[in-house]
Amino acid sequence: MVQKTQHVLNIVRLVLDLITIVAAYFLTYWLFFYVIPPSSIFGGQIHTDLSGSDYFTFLGLITPLHILIYALSHLYRTMRVTGRRLEAFRVFRSNLISILIIGTIIWLFVKTDKMMIFSRMFLAEFLFINTCAIVLQRNLLRMVIVRYRRKGYNKRVILLAGYSRACEALLDRIKVNARWGYSVYGILADDKEVGYTYKDYQVIGRVNELSAILDRNEVEEVFVTLGLKDYEKLEEVVAVCEKAGVQTKFVPDYANLMSTHPYTEDLVGLPVVYVRKVPLDDVFLAFLKRTMDIFGSLFAIILFSPVMLVTAILIKATSKGPLIFKQERIGFHNRAFRMYKFRSMVVQTDEEEKSKWTTANDPRVTKVGAFIRKTSIDELPQLFNVLFGSMSMVGPRPERPQFVEKFKEEIPRYMIKHQVRPGMTGWAQVNGLRGDTSIEERINHDIYYIENWSLGFDFKILFLTFFKGFINRNAY
Repeated sequence: MVQKTQHVLNIVRLVLDLITIVAAYFLTYWLFFYVIPPSSIFGGQIHTDLSGSDYFTFLGLITPLHILIYALSHLYRTMRVTGRRLEAFRVFRSNLISILIIGTIIWLFVKTDKMMIFSRMFLAEFLFINTCAIVLQRNLLRMVIVRYRRKGYNKRVILLAGYSRACEALLDRIKVNARWGYSVYGILADDKEVGYTYKDYQVIGRVNELSAILDRNEVEEVFVTLGLKDYEKLEEVVAVCEKAGVQTKFVPDYANLMSTHPYTEDLVGLPVVYVRKVPLDDVFLAFLKRTMDIFGSLFAIILFSPVMLVTAILIKATSKGPLIFKQERIGFHNRAFRMYKFRSMVVQTDEEEKSKWTTANDPRVTKVGAFIRKTSIDELPQLFNVLFGSMSMVGPRPERPQFVEKFKEEIPRYMIKHQVRPGMTGWAQVNGLRGDTSIEERINHDIYYIENWSLGFDFKILFLTFFKGFINRNAY
């Protein structure tokens, strides 16, 4: 029943997309020629050789092409767990690809002067309007579907085969994401008593009872959540599911060891799974980030030079000692470097400085130092670290060698943070993880950043830094 409902839902999506594309095209035409023509903004005349029928002829090309690209971008698959932002990105990417293809067709194959003057500005406006319209339409449909599912409709009945950390993690997510529309039939487990309950979800039998349960035709999907010690049962469980014709998904119990976006390589038919994917291993992406760091640090140095000058005068006037505090930190590929900061403490010996972290109301911090630490002004000299290449504008915060040696033995996956350049600000910092806060939480945020890096993510973190990163209650 759910499969049929999902099929109908996908058809509804397709029909709504068709209607929205056509409506967006008509709206673009009306705005372009009658409301805000380019001539009213840029001057000059709009090409009038093309009639309305000429423009609408292209609608017959644009509409099916958009639908085809949407289908290739998986926009008509089951989207129970697809987030709004990912869907919006796929819509924008699909629309952009379609417009580029149409523009290329016009340029390469349509040789008449009449068609060659088809307005590129019109296509750009259509791209914007259509993207906004499709995203809005799909979000409204999503809201209707979520409300529909909360009333008990369009539920997908699932069974979990195996009890493990992966099983509990999956149930945690299902519990807080009712919009997914999953109804848990039960859990099969060999190391828990029948009747054992985890967050309202019950163990209903043993793993070897899977075939009998699937024969009842009440389960539509099986999540294989076997523990590591039970992996010898994996082949049999998958075989039973496939024999019953039930869709099967595997949730590995070793997910905490792997990237959130694992990828595979084909070695002559043998799939090899990479434990961790680091986008910045790509030379071109690393070049883009480094370019952003160079221009960003130069711009920031010029912008904040008055602040740095005033800070330097205040430090020199209120306490004895050097202006710049240099400290060894561990950075990219575990290499040590000298990190620069404005001095915010009284002068200490190396042993005193290495003895402990800064804590709240630390007596070593000067009056000026307390202010510049709270406002992160003391970090501004690190812009030169960024310019010289030992740091990045955005990345995991670097740590001192003695703490690196300590944490790598105590905290799993701690050293992963050194696979990218350390940053002046980072995902952990804009989420309040500064000062004397959980190292485990910081590392989790750092790893998320490393695995999900993009230029857009960097810009988001830089933007959030102005509101959450500069002044923070945990900075002292």
